[in-house]
Amino acid sequence: MQTKKKRGQAAASDAKAMVEDVIRCKWSLTVIDLVHRGINRPGAMVHAIEGLTTKVLNERLNKLQRYDILERTVFPEKPPRVEYRFSEFGCKFLKVIDAIDELAADIAAASALNQGNETDE
Repeated sequence: MQTKKKRGQAAASDAKAMVEDVIRCKWSLTVIDLVHRGINRPGAMVHAIEGLTTKVLNERLNKLQRYDILERTVFPEKPPRVEYRFSEFGCKFLKVIDAIDELAADIAAASALNQGNETDE
């Protein structure tokens, strides 16, 4: 027998799955970091990160657009110019990433302090 989820529960579950999908993907986090640093054109992104292929970049950009983290702008030029920026939701999501980075720094500092205390003994 299956139980029905309330709409809020389903949305929360979907949100958790989305966060997990983005957080556990090193290339998605790399693309988010690039856009955050102002590198918002695909060609510049590929050149900025060794090992990032055009195929992988396009897959990650499409995923981040599907999750409404990034928005794509195509400029009517010859050749066409494409740029990515954070959506309104993406700006909120960036706060989650920043909080994780801050937590990681706190953990690293505590670990270094503990290792320093162990060598003093």
